[in-house]
Amino acid sequence: MNKFRIGHLADIDEKGARTFLIQDTEIAVFKLSDGSLHAVENRCPHKGGKLSEGMVCGTAVHCPLHDWKIDLRSGKVHEPDEGCLNTYKTEVDGNSGEIFITIAG
Repeated sequence: MNKFRIGHLADIDEKGARTFLIQDTEIAVFKLSDGSLHAVENRCPHKGGKLSEGMVCGTAVHCPLHDWKIDLRSGKVHEPDEGCLNTYKTEVDGNSGEIFITIAG
């Protein structure tokens, strides 16, 4: 497991996203209205739409290409569509507000 510092909590707006390139993978980090952070592969499993450009609703993001709804906590696509994408563990340092993402391998 590798842990990467990617920025500061204040860098991401509520219900917004920021993208980061880590080990040749583009990752989108979303901040939900409850302040929680969720990191997912920034590519819809349907047609590869950039999820960071989608609309966040609750704990899901809607793909901007075909409106597929994807749960940011699990990476699973909501029915009636099917699919899943990679999710990544996020941590925030309580003192500094720095954000860390953990990636396998």
